[in-house]
Amino acid sequence: MTILSFTFFTLFILTVGSDYKVLGLTTTTKASGERYVQMRAGAPFKIALFADLHYGEATSTDRGPLQDVNSTRVMNTVLDDETPEYFGYFCFFFGLKLYLTDCIADFLIYLGYVITANNLPIANASLYWDQAISQTKSRGILFASVFGNHDDEPFEWQKEWFPAPGIPLLICPAVNSTHSGEEACSFRCTQRIELMKHEIEHNVPSYSSNGPKALWPSISNYVIQVSSSDDPKSPVVYLYFLDSGGGSYPQVISNAQAEWFQNKSEEINPNSRH
Repeated sequence: MTILSFTFFTLFILTVGSDYKVLGLTTTTKASGERYVQMRAGAPFKIALFADLHYGEATSTDRGPLQDVNSTRVMNTVLDDETPEYFGYFCFFFGLKLYLTDCIADFLIYLGYVITANNLPIANASLYWDQAISQTKSRGILFASVFGNHDDEPFEWQKEWFPAPGIPLLICPAVNSTHSGEEACSFRCTQRIELMKHEIEHNVPSYSSNGPKALWPSISNYVIQVSSSDDPKSPVVYLYFLDSGGGSYPQVISNAQAEWFQNKSEEINPNSRH
């Protein structure tokens, strides 16, 4: 097992080799309700990871919004550059054919710290989450996300916000808010379960999952199967996602999560065949 740790905005590209000859990238759903991604033919399966985007950080300063603009620019550049070696193939997802000549990476993972919730005095921090994933969604790239400790941290007053009179210079982001009046500044975070519910319901290419309720409030624990392009039932790689906690509950990989991982891997991948 490889542990990847990120402390700042990071990009990581992972490729899985393939000699398969069936054309196209497909995704579908197992009878058990778990979805899987089927590899394209004749090309590696390419995964891009974005970590520590921190959208919504320092919203009351010039630095924060500029940081979001720069992050969006970097992601656009990366996703535009990470184009397959050949064009004109069909991209498939959710049973729909998309005639795209510029399908980008096969899969993208948001690896926590997507937003800085403790800097957001609004209940609907999902607006910043949507901003962070919009570059992927607009391109029709399949993606999944896992939570870190900043994604649902409670709102915190920053000392630099308090001038000499002691009154904080807070400007509620009503322009970007679906709330009005006092509700625009609720001074509470948008918790994991709310963010995940929003992503699942409103972002069609998302493969994220609530995970087993026995592990809640640790939400983003799930597994995605990457299948052979020859046979959707033939797994090539399993992608395991573990919620690292933090924010609304302690930052920890619990014994319950470790047990779930062990039981799940023994169920779907006995003897570590894949």
